[in-house]
Amino acid sequence: MATIKGHSLRDRQIASLKQVLNLNEPLDQKDENDGHANGLAPAVPILTAQGEPIWKVLVFDDLEDAPVVYLVEPTTQNLQTITSDLQKGLYSPAYLNFLSSIPRPLLEDFAAQTATAGNSDKIAQLYDQYLNFIVAEPDLFSLGMQKKHTYWTLNSAKTTDEDLDNVVDRIVGGLFSVIVTMGVVPVIRCPKGAAAEMIAGKLDRKLRDHILNSRDNLFSSSARPASSAGTPTSRPSLVHDVLNMKLNRITIEAPIDESNPAKGTTKKSYDLTSTDFFWTKNAGLPFPQVAEDIDTELSKYKEDAAEITRKTGASSIEDLQNDTSAKAQHLKAAITLLPELRERKAILDMHMNILAALLTGIKDRQLDNYFQVEENIIKQTKAQILEFIRDDAKGKDPLDKLRLFVIWFLSTEQDTSTAEWNQFKEALTAAGADTACLPYIWQVRATTKMTQLTTINNPSPQPSQTSDLFGRFSSLSTRLTDRLKDTGVGVPGNLASNFDSLIGGIKNFLPADRDLTITKIVESIMDPQAASTSAIAKTENYLYFDPRSANARGTMPPPSAALRAAGGSAPPGALPGAPGSGPGTGASFGQRRQGYSDAVVFTVGGGSMDEYGNLQEWVARTGEGKVARKRVVYGSTELLNAREFITEELERLGREFGS
Repeated sequence: MATIKGHSLRDRQIASLKQVLNLNEPLDQKDENDGHANGLAPAVPILTAQGEPIWKVLVFDDLEDAPVVYLVEPTTQNLQTITSDLQKGLYSPAYLNFLSSIPRPLLEDFAAQTATAGNSDKIAQLYDQYLNFIVAEPDLFSLGMQKKHTYWTLNSAKTTDEDLDNVVDRIVGGLFSVIVTMGVVPVIRCPKGAAAEMIAGKLDRKLRDHILNSRDNLFSSSARPASSAGTPTSRPSLVHDVLNMKLNRITIEAPIDESNPAKGTTKKSYDLTSTDFFWTKNAGLPFPQVAEDIDTELSKYKEDAAEITRKTGASSIEDLQNDTSAKAQHLKAAITLLPELRERKAILDMHMNILAALLTGIKDRQLDNYFQVEENIIKQTKAQILEFIRDDAKGKDPLDKLRLFVIWFLSTEQDTSTAEWNQFKEALTAAGADTACLPYIWQVRATTKMTQLTTINNPSPQPSQTSDLFGRFSSLSTRLTDRLKDTGVGVPGNLASNFDSLIGGIKNFLPADRDLTITKIVESIMDPQAASTSAIAKTENYLYFDPRSANARGTMPPPSAALRAAGGSAPPGALPGAPGSGPGTGASFGQRRQGYSDAVVFTVGGGSMDEYGNLQEWVARTGEGKVARKRVVYGSTELLNAREFITEELERLGREFGS
């Protein structure tokens, strides 16, 4: 394993990528530090925007006998391309690195191709790197499986045996890569009788086989840290939902000329990287606090710029470089600071653009109103939800009304008659929503009752803290409007005229001591002594796997066999596994009450920025004032916002169930 400066998953992935580029030779600490300081290691994804692996990462030159480093998914097509490249004499030597472990039949075929083509002497190295996952934030990853439509695949009766096997194997392979990169062997906890059990069982077997049979163990030889892998509003979640962020890239539309809307709009793209000081600092903070901080940072920038121009006698930062009359004693220091100031200004301008787009999206969709209703979703009556759907003034996006209804319907204790269901469906259709997903939602409700989506730790409000934060944020309305204009960010007229009322609505995004269901599950496993009785009850029957245990768990049937064994009688969300089909055992009382300091939380079928943010809030809250804080890495098969989950997964299932 490469030398690692930091301990986050992103740090470890970057270290592994650097070692690949160093021809798999260990990096010393100096190289590691210098590369990081010079910005040579951005946290770039290993997959393309379409979710496909990059197969040729680095070519040093296109001249004959130039060396080449490949980072490739081990597929037949990629191996044939490498053989062709080497046979043409394009590169030599070749350093081959596979994103995941190459299957033995493929390796044997490649060896035969290499021998036949006479390329053996051109291959210098061949390594499995276990890097087929995407790291978006320091401890947030996905397997990039959007094209696989994992949720649909695991719940659809149309899924073939081969497709199901491939999806489960891809998930297991991706999780294995994450575990190898982290250098730990985890205890695995998962619910019983669903896809999670199937994946956990196969992952346990893969880890167990590797530990027993591998001569070169991929994991550190030190004692295993306490770690667990469980399978179950901040600014990042708003950016992901409102601005449709993909692989940390945001594309927004801005008017070409604010004074003349007829000129249309233009698209601007921004990348949120690990070198973005503002995003790194504010990613986990509530939206109002972020808006306050950007005002503070802009004030600080203006003060620093004014200080430099005062000392040098230049009229502005822009003119300083060409101002030969600047005072000589301060000129050198000023020029040294110029690049840093320009970079700060560019980052702050970018975030002001993002802020303007967010505010416009919140206003147009009235997300503050939706957020307020969803916070008390259990208390909403059928009449209230129906009235909300029929209200034309509730935002411009019909999908938001559909999303609200789905959340309410799956969490309410109230029964809904067929006549009432048809009323809701007609109201949603009249509002412009596509109701194709509703037959599946009805089936889910009929088969299994979801628990309350969120729980409030402290129902009683804390007015002093909330009022103080909201008061500070409300006072920013005029200054933020001025800041947007100062930085050249277009402020639509309807946004500027209603800015004060919009600021008032955003008070609904102020943080509550709120834990999502997944956070409650994690708390009950990581810190059972502090967890509530209801949280403990959620995981009481979770299975327990320990790959290092001498007690083997047996073999796991292929997913397709488990699907057939279920006979179609399993509820939606649990089709691939029948109760009792897996090798995991029920945890003993001691195992259920054992605490953990580190966890990898993985969701099958799609994850969300909301869940990631909520888990990090819980980590920060429970670790306040403590020397040793817990650490939670969150991952999923793919990261989806609400629109993607409804349109790409639920609608497909709805059409299936409704036909």
